[in-house]
Amino acid sequence: MAPKTLPFSQGQLERIIENYPTPFHIYDEAGILANARRLKEAFKDIHGFKEYFAVKALPNPFIMKILKEEGFGSDCSSLPELLLSERVGITGENIMFTSNDTPAEEFVKAKELGAVINLDDISHIPFLEKTAGMPELICFRYNPGPLKEGNVIIGRPEEAKYGFTREQIIEGYRIARDKGVKRFGLHTMVASNELDYRYFIETAALLFDLVVEVYQKVGIRIEFINIGGGIGIPYRPEQEAVSYEKIAAGVKEAYEEKIVRSGLAPLKLFMECGRAITGPYGFLVTRVRHLKDTYKQYVGMDACMSNLMRPAMYGAYHHITVIGKENLARDHKYDVTGSLCENNDKFAIDRMLPEVVPGDVLVIHDTGAHGHAMGFQYNGKLRSAELLLRENGEVVQIRRAETPDDYFATLDFEALKGFR
Repeated sequence: MAPKTLPFSQGQLERIIENYPTPFHIYDEAGILANARRLKEAFKDIHGFKEYFAVKALPNPFIMKILKEEGFGSDCSSLPELLLSERVGITGENIMFTSNDTPAEEFVKAKELGAVINLDDISHIPFLEKTAGMPELICFRYNPGPLKEGNVIIGRPEEAKYGFTREQIIEGYRIARDKGVKRFGLHTMVASNELDYRYFIETAALLFDLVVEVYQKVGIRIEFINIGGGIGIPYRPEQEAVSYEKIAAGVKEAYEEKIVRSGLAPLKLFMECGRAITGPYGFLVTRVRHLKDTYKQYVGMDACMSNLMRPAMYGAYHHITVIGKENLARDHKYDVTGSLCENNDKFAIDRMLPEVVPGDVLVIHDTGAHGHAMGFQYNGKLRSAELLLRENGEVVQIRRAETPDDYFATLDFEALKGFR
């Protein structure tokens, strides 16, 4: 059981709201730091372990700088994410660039930064060579197909758009070697938000076996494996957090059995978690605007799915706390909704909560990853501010809320005057 707690009291939150109107996302620095250090401690005995924070989960330079100071790199998948990493001071092999259907300019920038380029398809080898030139170090993303089960977010590996087949990856290493590549890595990621720790041990073992096969067939010694991210978090109160320690122990055992015994040690281990690092330490704070009583009872919030898309996109559960009513019975059934002109704009369906009234403040838990980052402006909805609750209790704004001027910034109203 993972009790759903808040890093601030009711009084603290009320003072925050006096300075920053709802809705907003707020992140708990102390929680993020403690979690990051727990991950490092669990994997400290794994050779060359490094975590590359998945920037797509929470692309904010303040958060990235906090994690950089803990020794984390950046896992990037686009040009803006590369540029954001560069501005934070994360460069070189502290960047893992994993993308798909990649445009030429992104390969060029990744190579310029000295990032580890992780190719998604065998056809990208000549494309990379033509557009950016072959790097000294290259990595390939492996899709194990039916050898490995996926889950609902990414889907079955054999139906996923990502990665090389087993046959292609052997041939890919041969081609890259013959083109002068000197150093090699191996990557996979076929599930997201997985709560079974054994899944990640099995993934590492699968890659260890492939490392041995590549050496036997091509004579290439793989320098590192990247088992991807995908570690889930307990969105529901009844769920248990994944044990980093159990993953590390299992990976170490598989390493000894498969890599050390094959004479292929040392081999580094990388990960690229995003959700597991920051997810539980973000909160969407939103206020009740209206109550609606028709065929169901609806709680209308000042936030909408442009602030948190996961429930509408995946049917995902996010726990909700009604501030000041934490100890009251959850004896009212509500759909908790936003104001978007889409019927799936719901944070919760048939959720049991204490009775709420207009003006109540609701906190939606576990929005520290794939929350603000997945925002959009459909229906003219503007994305909210992001705040950081510092270790010393100070609150700083790390992204301001959007304004109508932001929404109109890419339009040329001067040209409109002479149009038609």
